[in-house]
Amino acid sequence: MPDILSLLQCLLPQINATTMRQLNQIILAMLALSGRVTMLGIARWAGDGGSYRTMGRFFSTVIPWATLFWLFFRQHLWRKNDVYLLAGDEVVVSKSGKQTYGVDRFFSSLASKPINGLSFFVLSLVSVEGRQSFPIGIEQVIKSDAQINNTLPIKKVKAKEKRGRGRPKGSKNKNKTEVILTSELLLIKKMINSLFELVANFIPLTYLVVDGHFGNNNALQMVRQVNLHIISKLRHDSALYIPYENPDSNKRSRRKYGEKLDYRNLPEKYLCKSDIEDGIQTDIYQATLLHKEFAQSLNVVILVKTNLKANIRSHVILFSSDLDLTADRIIDYYKLRFQIEFNFRDAKQFWGLEDFMNLSQTAVTNAANIAFFMVNLSHHLLADFRKHNPGSGIIDLKAYYRGFRYVHEMLKILPQKPEPILLAQIFAKLTSLGRIHPLSTGVEPS
Repeated sequence: MPDILSLLQCLLPQINATTMRQLNQIILAMLALSGRVTMLGIARWAGDGGSYRTMGRFFSTVIPWATLFWLFFRQHLWRKNDVYLLAGDEVVVSKSGKQTYGVDRFFSSLASKPINGLSFFVLSLVSVEGRQSFPIGIEQVIKSDAQINNTLPIKKVKAKEKRGRGRPKGSKNKNKTEVILTSELLLIKKMINSLFELVANFIPLTYLVVDGHFGNNNALQMVRQVNLHIISKLRHDSALYIPYENPDSNKRSRRKYGEKLDYRNLPEKYLCKSDIEDGIQTDIYQATLLHKEFAQSLNVVILVKTNLKANIRSHVILFSSDLDLTADRIIDYYKLRFQIEFNFRDAKQFWGLEDFMNLSQTAVTNAANIAFFMVNLSHHLLADFRKHNPGSGIIDLKAYYRGFRYVHEMLKILPQKPEPILLAQIFAKLTSLGRIHPLSTGVEPS
């Protein structure tokens, strides 16, 4: 079994020895405990020196989590020849009561409605070769007064007189690159800039992959301000235009927008790939198109799926601000964005993101960050664990550590240590309790 304390040695420059010892006890308890991951649950499994008061002191300590995430990733998870994307998404956890810091009404995609809870925005480094996501920065989303006011009922006002056709007299063209960023975009921009200060060109980052919520000009301009390219999704009914080409090359034209794109009759010249599988025809189109709400041209990829039997057709529109990116890479990179959803699932299901009951700002920050830190730590532990136990998951890993804890406590009360063969059998039996995949014979007691 890997020594957790040795894995955490890379964090010592940023946290003191006492906090390191407490973090080690908390991690070992979280790996072994069954049930809800709360301060009380951790204290019950932490053993000597891990009382509830100790847990309270740890969760009340201000910890530089962003630096710890980066140090651990660079030491244990980074692969030299791999390509990494930056992905971002928001996760909402349900909370009852009114005293928890930041609790408000947030839209939950799982519940498909706004719920009482907390919201966190997470930045992750996604490995293109390993197909895994590693959380690297977590910030709590606090609703501003403007956002709260927008949710209040709108008073009815008298309808204004209808304006005539054409532009109002004296109006000027607007520079679409000069946008007012929302509080959400300002938070993301701050997180990305902070990450760049830590990374310091150690990992070349080119793309930020986000979901369709950020498929707008404001988000694109924010991403370009931090010298990244965006990969996201547009609405299925977005009004896209083919750039205008003047048939008379000798005459100069100020016209910018050509024909509006018809998704039912896409031009054949934009078709990149077409195949049929299980009665579903998939056509991939790519083109440089214009949108009247965006400041620059977009590299657009349209995936059209047609059920040949039912004659049902649907499409998805992906886009990037990098005009040289191929359609295959845009599709692949956007698919990889979903890996961050697995981080959210693991943090909620196994590491207490949905369980913690802390109230203060510092305690809430520590509870959320340690849940995502455990996601990264479990990635590293599973990589070694699967060498002898292929196909194992987090449930198998937790069962192994729980069984190890049982054996360790049992040996303390035995008057004499069992023979090695008997000890191996006891170890194998106890570490198999609660597992999904069968125990490998290669596992020996540490």
